[in-house]
Amino acid sequence: MKTNYLKKASLFAVAGLITSTAFAQQNTTTVEGTTPLGSSSEYRTWSIGVNAGLLNQSNIFGFNRAGFDKLDHNVGYSAYIKKQISPSFGIKAQYLGGKVSGTNENAAAGTVSAFETKMPWSAALSGEFTLANTNWRFFNSIIKPYASIGLGALNFETTTTVDGTASTADSQTKLYVPIDAGFKFAVAKGINIDLGYQLNWANQDFDGVPAGQYKNDLFSYAHAGLEIALGDGSKPYLGNSNPVGTLVKKYDELKAERDALVASNEALKSELAGISSDLNDDDGDGVANKFDKCPNTPAGVKVDGAGCPLPEIKHETKVVEKIVVSEEDKKVVDEAIKNLEFDLGKATIRSTSYESLNRVAALLIEKNFSLKLAGHTDNTGSMQTNLRLSKERAESVKSYLVSKGANASRIEATGYGPNQPIATNKTAEGRQQNRRVEFTLY
Repeated sequence: MKTNYLKKASLFAVAGLITSTAFAQQNTTTVEGTTPLGSSSEYRTWSIGVNAGLLNQSNIFGFNRAGFDKLDHNVGYSAYIKKQISPSFGIKAQYLGGKVSGTNENAAAGTVSAFETKMPWSAALSGEFTLANTNWRFFNSIIKPYASIGLGALNFETTTTVDGTASTADSQTKLYVPIDAGFKFAVAKGINIDLGYQLNWANQDFDGVPAGQYKNDLFSYAHAGLEIALGDGSKPYLGNSNPVGTLVKKYDELKAERDALVASNEALKSELAGISSDLNDDDGDGVANKFDKCPNTPAGVKVDGAGCPLPEIKHETKVVEKIVVSEEDKKVVDEAIKNLEFDLGKATIRSTSYESLNRVAALLIEKNFSLKLAGHTDNTGSMQTNLRLSKERAESVKSYLVSKGANASRIEATGYGPNQPIATNKTAEGRQQNRRVEFTLY
């Protein structure tokens, strides 16, 4: 009855853990600082584990049972060190100790009626498979099923009782095969709770029963404990990581960067649209909307620098003007060209350029000069963008001069983009020279 009860309780516990695995999965990020297809140096790969539990000669599967019908449940203890080779596979060296004992109340005369086997030490090398780290759906689950199998050496000393007389055999060291399965719970970064059930195939001498009376001795070890990753705590533990999680995180980062770039691009488009609107001349009088104080001027009407109609001249007088551009006039223009600066990638004139532009405006008003403004850029960016920017910068200069009283009809603004360089575009210095607005008085 006790054996059947133990088997049912063990099966119920395993079923509960499997159910938890199916319904309690959730994504826990263990990929900080790692890259897709990155090397193992981005992770912690060594860990240690300590466990304690129950040792007995029963097992929940009911096979390879010896003839001892009264089982003893003894304390067992184990420790291991593990090297994680990949997220789903590691190699561990395990120590297991304790004792196993049992009684056969119905033993025939001359046969073993009780035994007690002490295990001072054992050492086994096992390969451990972590199943959750190969799951593409639950790519970083908290609950991680695992299974391991290995081969080791078991040192034991067996005391048997036959017809009421106890005798102890010499200590032996034999090969044994441990098979372990269970669940690890990732409760913190690099720390797992370990719940497992280990079956151990030992030599027939393990329980002192003569060879041939029973099958190879098999004892179980139900255990619980902790696994702790070693190394730099800022790195994730490879045994808790899934390559799919790394890829998903990288995708999310790239998507966030793309969304930020799209938002920035939309804001830039809106700003450029506002600038273009300011430079439009809806009534065609040569004065941009931003500076036109008399919008909707009829076509053909001559206007002043503010876009308002000029007074009519009742008596026409034909005047032949001789335009003479002096060296002083050229210096004013050259100074304006030298000081002219715009905001990066925009047609907005910086305030440091106003003073020299004001002198050009005064010169145009005083001597009634005509002025040609030619905008130029380097070859960085698309041809369409550079043509538009060079035109807008020339128009921006014209609008500023007109706002200071210059005659809009005597100012021509043209954009040539990168088509007329004066220096090489292969150097930063050359590109700086090519970004210019040329002034030509006539």
